[in-house]
Amino acid sequence: MIDRKEFARRRKQLMRIIGDDAICIVPAAPERLRNNDSHYPYRQDSDFHYLTGFPEPEAVLALIPGRAHGEVILFCRERDPEREAWDGARAGQEGAVSDYGMDDAFPIGDIDEILPGMIEGRSRVYYHFGRTAEFDIELIGWVNHVRGQVRRGARAPHEFVALGHILHDLRLFKTRDELRMMRRAAKIAGEAHVRAMRSVRPGMNENEVEGELLHTFRRHGAVASYEPIVGGGANGCVLHYRANNSVLKDGDLLLIDAGAEYQCYASDITRTFPVNGKFSVEQRALYDLVLAAQRAAIAQIRPGRPFGGYHDAAVRVITAGLIKLGLLKGGVDKNIREHSYRRFYMHKTGHWLGLDVHDVGDYRVDGEDRELEPGMVVTVEPGIYIAPDAKGVAARWRGIGIRIEDDVVVTRTEPEVITAGVPSDADEIEALMAAARK
Repeated sequence: MIDRKEFARRRKQLMRIIGDDAICIVPAAPERLRNNDSHYPYRQDSDFHYLTGFPEPEAVLALIPGRAHGEVILFCRERDPEREAWDGARAGQEGAVSDYGMDDAFPIGDIDEILPGMIEGRSRVYYHFGRTAEFDIELIGWVNHVRGQVRRGARAPHEFVALGHILHDLRLFKTRDELRMMRRAAKIAGEAHVRAMRSVRPGMNENEVEGELLHTFRRHGAVASYEPIVGGGANGCVLHYRANNSVLKDGDLLLIDAGAEYQCYASDITRTFPVNGKFSVEQRALYDLVLAAQRAAIAQIRPGRPFGGYHDAAVRVITAGLIKLGLLKGGVDKNIREHSYRRFYMHKTGHWLGLDVHDVGDYRVDGEDRELEPGMVVTVEPGIYIAPDAKGVAARWRGIGIRIEDDVVVTRTEPEVITAGVPSDADEIEALMAAARK
């Protein structure tokens, strides 16, 4: 768990940035219906969680720097024994203060009467416009209520400011406690991938393997951080394959892209391995090429290096390797310049990772790649995908999809691969699978 003192520190840091004449308003994630009266599992809004740790819906955080009667205000549901008998315990206003460190808390049903008075006198409102249309309308209504009192001496905000740029820059740099959560998420996901390698056999269905992953996640108090991709054979060439319902064939590879979310923090791992435990010659050649590209990319994860630098490193290795294997023709520089490699490698090599799988934070600053700094966390995930109907490609290469993905922390020195517990070397994968079959 993240200590409540860290949530308080985050709020203070944000309030220092927005200044004493501003107010910041952040709503909790709404509950969403899956069908009829059944809801999707509730997951708190990442920004709201980052600032509060409060896990309930129907809540609104107001940060009001310099307010004498409390700077940190939470509107949340009241205790209700009848509803709690159906849906579980609520924190209520007392719990919001005692357990989550709010300065004060009010019933969510009273927000229309109370929040406009807190907005009054503030010159700027920091908020995420455009995320939830219903809440946008509510907020505009509260501000308009204050504007309607101007003739009576009220002072209404004259500026709305996008909250994302400020808050998301804070979220980009992970603290010691956040990294501890992320290492835990990585360890759980890693155990799930190893379990999949040990259990897979020809004739199994992809959804059986998905079940092994989800079992491991839930066993350790985690959930999937995104829909797992479990693609056997040519399904591994579909970048966001979701069906997970095909039979796994002897001689095919299995690509698994699956991460665990622990205490709202995500991991993101991809491994590709042979269903029968042994790479073919062609599979091994492409696999070793992707692994070499990943290692070259990870070597670039250092402070002061541009974010795009590790993608460039992976592209150069993959392009050179594809030329050597006869899948591309011509020189390396020409193929890179003409983007010829994109026929087989069409995505970027990674992204930020944190509370969101594709985490927040700018990739470019003033038109240039952002420099990597300690505390940032990225994924490194090169791949090669040769479609089963690829024209001009020898049949032995077709239908092979390979991706290798790890989660990497930028440190002051060497990059820290927090998912290194899952084998990625082809010999180690084969040895692990062989041992499981004895």
